[in-house]
Amino acid sequence: MAVFFNEEFYDHIQSPFHPESPERLKGIVQKLKHHGLWEDIIRSKTGSAEHLGLIHDEDYVEFIRTCGECNITMDTSVHRDTYAIAALSAECAIDAVTHSEKEEEPSFALTRPPGHHAGPNYGMGFCYFNNIAIAAAHLLDRGDKRIAIVDSDVHHGNGTEHVFAERSDVLYISIHQTGIFPGTGSADFLGKGDGEGFTINLPLASGCGDSTYDCAYSDIVLPIVQQFSPDAILVSLGVDGHYRDPLASMSLSSTGHVRGAMELVRLSEICAKRVTFFLEGGYDVPALSEVVAGVVGVLRGVDVPLEFADVLDDSCLGRNAIEQCRKNASEHWDL
Repeated sequence: MAVFFNEEFYDHIQSPFHPESPERLKGIVQKLKHHGLWEDIIRSKTGSAEHLGLIHDEDYVEFIRTCGECNITMDTSVHRDTYAIAALSAECAIDAVTHSEKEEEPSFALTRPPGHHAGPNYGMGFCYFNNIAIAAAHLLDRGDKRIAIVDSDVHHGNGTEHVFAERSDVLYISIHQTGIFPGTGSADFLGKGDGEGFTINLPLASGCGDSTYDCAYSDIVLPIVQQFSPDAILVSLGVDGHYRDPLASMSLSSTGHVRGAMELVRLSEICAKRVTFFLEGGYDVPALSEVVAGVVGVLRGVDVPLEFADVLDDSCLGRNAIEQCRKNASEHWDL
C-alpha cells in the first residue's frame, strides 16, 4: 500500500479547539512510525485549479482563493492559506488514485482538510474541495468508464452525492448515522434522471456497530459494487462511527472499521486492486490513529494491535434499516 501525505496539511487550522485539527494527522503519523509503517511516503506538488474545476464552479474556487479571512458556515472558516492547502489535498487525492491505477495496488491519501461535504459551489462540515469527487472525475476524464465510491464516514457525504446524483458512471454508497449533520442521505433517495439507482443510502440509528456494518457490507455494499463492476473503488474513510468518537453516537470498534476496509480491498480484485482510501472524519485521535495504522498494517503485512476492540453491537441493531435499503435498491440491483 502506498501512502500519500504532505506536511503542509498540518498548517490548516480552523480555530483553536476545533475538532478537525492538525492533531488528527499528527496522531496518525506517530502511530504509523511506531509500527514501522512510515516509509515510502509520497508527497504531492501544488494543487491545480484545473483539477478543482472538474467538480467545482470557477466562481466558488475563486472565492476560496481570494476571500482572505471569512466563514462559509459556522463551523467552517477560510483563512489566507486555506486555498493552497485544500487544493493540495485534492492533488494528493488525484496522485493516490493515479498511483493505484499505474501500480495496481491499494493506496491511502492522508488528506486534510477532508472533502465529502463540499459540493460544486459550496463548502461546509469542515470541507472546502471534494477530494474524492475530484479524484473520481479525474479518472473518468482519463478514460475510466465506471467508478464506485463507498462512504463509511458517520456523516452523510452530501457533497459527493450532489455531484454524482444524476450520473450512471459513478456509484455512490453511503453508510451513515441518521438524524445528525448534514441531515441528508435518506434511504428513499436513489439518485435522479440517468443516475437513478446509482445512489444507495443506508442511514443507521444511533448505537449501530460491528454486526450491523458487517451485515451492511455483505448484504448491500459488496453485491452492488460487484454488479456495478467498477474500474476503481474509492473509499471515503471516516472513523467517526467509532464508539469513542465525540461527534456521533455509533458503536463501531477499531476491528470493525478495519474489517470493513479489508472487505473492500478484497473486492478490489475485480478491478486490478485499484482501491484508494481518502481520510475524512474521525475526531478521537487514538481511535482514528489505530484504525488507519490497522488498515495500512494489514496491507503491508505488519500486525497492529487494536486496543479499542469492544463489540457493543453483536445482534445487528440496524437490521430494519438494512432491509429497507435492500428493498429500495432491489429495484435496480439483484439483492
